[in-house]
Amino acid sequence: MRWPTPRLLPLALLGMAALAGVKLEALLRGEGASGIVAPAVAQAPAAQPTAPAAGPPVAAAPVPPAAAAPPAPDQAAERAVLEALRARRAEIETREAALAQREMLMAAAERRLADRLEELNALRQRLEAEGRQRDERTEQGWRQMVRLYEGMRPRDAAGIFDELEMPVLLQVVDRMREAKAAPVLAAMRPERARALTTELARHRSRPLE
Repeated sequence: MRWPTPRLLPLALLGMAALAGVKLEALLRGEGASGIVAPAVAQAPAAQPTAPAAGPPVAAAPVPPAAAAPPAPDQAAERAVLEALRARRAEIETREAALAQREMLMAAAERRLADRLEELNALRQRLEAEGRQRDERTEQGWRQMVRLYEGMRPRDAAGIFDELEMPVLLQVVDRMREAKAAPVLAAMRPERARALTTELARHRSRPLE
């Protein structure tokens, strides 16, 4: 028995038909997919541009700060020490300013006192000079009076001495030379001569001022 010989042309046509069917199915699947997606894309509305807001921009509300954590004990102690040192420094500066002002006042008072002392010294020297001049004039007047009585006769001088006041008589007789005073005392009244002698001794026994 002989098998029939297959023909190549029908087989080739069958293969080409199968391949064309596969391509057609793939093409149909691609078009179906594209037909579903395209309308969705076309129907999406276009994005409209955002219109600028009218008026100034509104500031954002401030965010409240977070609550600060309480300081550590060592930081609190250090802060207390710094505050105490700052207060102590302020107190020292205030005290130094008060002392400086007091020193200025004392220096001004010392200058015024020194000026016053200079004025008082100048016044004292002037008064002493005037006193010496006055004493010299007074002594010169007593000396002139003594020379006057020394030039008189003892009896005439004694008559005047009996009537003079004791303070004046003491000044005159105390400055007279003994050789001139003795005859005058002898010519005076005895009680007047005794009183003059007593006052003269008392006057000469006084310490010099």
